[in-house]
Amino acid sequence: MKKPLLVLLASMLFASAAAAVEGNASAGKAKTASCAACHGADGNSPAPNFPKLAGQGERYLVKQITDIKSGARPVPLMAGQTDDLSEQDIADIAAYYASKTVTVGQADPALAEKGAAIYRGGIAERNIPACAACHSPTGLGMAAAGFPALSGQYAEYTIAQLKAFRAAADGREGRDNDGETKVMRTIAFQLSDSEIEAVASFIQGLHR
Repeated sequence: MKKPLLVLLASMLFASAAAAVEGNASAGKAKTASCAACHGADGNSPAPNFPKLAGQGERYLVKQITDIKSGARPVPLMAGQTDDLSEQDIADIAAYYASKTVTVGQADPALAEKGAAIYRGGIAERNIPACAACHSPTGLGMAAAGFPALSGQYAEYTIAQLKAFRAAADGREGRDNDGETKVMRTIAFQLSDSEIEAVASFIQGLHR
């Protein structure tokens, strides 16, 4: 898939994710008190099964929280946590986490080269595009377009999400809230376990 086409398709992915209201980071801080146990007070989760939210783009966070609330993205560990959130609450929480700085870990040296090659160049023979095309070379993402930041995210969490996209693409229970274009499902479906593990490890140590 050509890069311009990928970006065009991806630009449609989060088209419905624009915040209806403007978020206030100061107000969001108080609204994240119950989130801190799993995601950390500053959005840097203390455990790899919970994603780091610090430095994540507001548009992406708004979409994900909204999808979790509506059930479009089932997350059992989040059951009941978003039920009472208003659009303003969601926007404020997103603004707060977006204002924080993510901590970056280390990539497994044994996987770094393979992971870097996939992240930066994709896999040409299978038409798998580079992750960097939408998530930026440094993992910063494209906040305005709603493409998530990946830099520093726990490898375990990234692995789980890619496998969830892959499962959904295969008609099994998984994650399918990547829009009608199915960008992440299409990509993840073509990745092997070892490729997923390598790129996830690289992302964990990727500095912005």
